[in-house]
Amino acid sequence: MIRPRSLLRCVAALGLAALLSGCNSLLLLSPPGDVAAQQGNLIVVATVLMLIVIVPVIILTFVFAWRYRASNRKAKYTPDWDHSTQLELVIWGVPLLIIIALGAITWISTHLLDPYRPLERLDANRAVPEGVEPLEIQVVAMDWKWLFIYPEYGVAVVNEAAAPVDRPIRFSITASSVMNAFYVPALAGMIYGMPGMESTLHAVMNEPGDYAGFSSNYSGAGFSHMRFRFHGLADADFDGWIAKARESGQALSRTEYLALEKPSQREPVRYYANVEDGMFDMIVNRCVDIDRLCMDQMMALDSAGGMGLRGLDALALPLQGDARNGPYISAGVCTVETVAPLLSSVVGGLQAP
Repeated sequence: MIRPRSLLRCVAALGLAALLSGCNSLLLLSPPGDVAAQQGNLIVVATVLMLIVIVPVIILTFVFAWRYRASNRKAKYTPDWDHSTQLELVIWGVPLLIIIALGAITWISTHLLDPYRPLERLDANRAVPEGVEPLEIQVVAMDWKWLFIYPEYGVAVVNEAAAPVDRPIRFSITASSVMNAFYVPALAGMIYGMPGMESTLHAVMNEPGDYAGFSSNYSGAGFSHMRFRFHGLADADFDGWIAKARESGQALSRTEYLALEKPSQREPVRYYANVEDGMFDMIVNRCVDIDRLCMDQMMALDSAGGMGLRGLDALALPLQGDARNGPYISAGVCTVETVAPLLSSVVGGLQAP
């Protein structure tokens, strides 16, 4: 037998869970970022379309169970009935129309909300002003922290990001070791970041505020604490935030990045006053370590035919350092600058009559 006090506790716990989940649901359905708002509208539209079938089915289930119960002698009894053209049209026609509508909406929204597509509007009533360039934010998912680089301002921040309200943002996203996922529910949908690759997300924040950001793809022991804050700021406040980063005095050099890249948990917010040129490209190409050949250089050599036996010897070198960073290929073996003249002469020889 369930005691009244235990029942009340269960009801209270369920009510609290509903309230807590409701907060997240409300943010997803009415976010302050225009891209996330359009995605929230898609959820509402898709849900309403599906409820057109689900609600009548649920209601009719109870109606039929009540009307044709054993004790109801007034219900019409037709044991030989087996077909109705009108009923078949409803059963098959309505779901078919809903699927067509959902397909059309999905196809259109997939193109309009393509994360790689530059924004054409700030919100439902305002287009992006002509001549306004998006704010570039380079995002690096690390173990287990986030690095945000602002190439326009030459600063970087760990576990904190900010952007002016009503200015388009272009995120360039990668990862240092394993696949991860960048997600700010108030701003836009989830986008994966993968080592050696660069993905893109265009978004805009329409209201000032302090919003949660986190990783939405499991990436190891420190995943649960891989969170950051995203600040939507007025222009003057954003300038102050950039000035605060510049006052830190720290520099994000190759050496500092390699130290930061090591796995760690619960990292505090950290500001860097300046960033070494080309840092994000070096991270994407996995050659922040000067002893490693960059991926784009490696691909350029491979596309030109490789380096023969000498190239095979380079690939056969033993792994050094952290194996998570991939095969070790010394930059001393070759660089694009040193091999380019040799490749040009070889290609010229092949093209000669």
